[in-house]
Amino acid sequence: MSARLTLPTIHLNGTSQQALAEQLEIARIALGVAVDAVVEAQPNGRDYYPQGPDAFQRAQNEHNARVTALQKVLAELHTIHESIALWPHYVQEVP
Repeated sequence: MSARLTLPTIHLNGTSQQALAEQLEIARIALGVAVDAVVEAQPNGRDYYPQGPDAFQRAQNEHNARVTALQKVLAELHTIHESIALWPHYVQEVP
């Protein structure tokens, strides 16, 4: 992951570690299902050939970009969840 994530700090005045972990786990599961659904909704050449010879390749490229974007968010959620689950042992490097 190229960009550094801003991770939550668990403290007495904030959301509990358990609540944060549960929220992130629910989001990860839901996004995982969404990623699978988007992957399955891949373009089919039969739906694009009337638009010309390049249309299907463009559609595939766009589809792949959508899947990649969702996978990036899923990876970020995993990192955030991991930092919460491993707190206080998870140490983020200071820039």
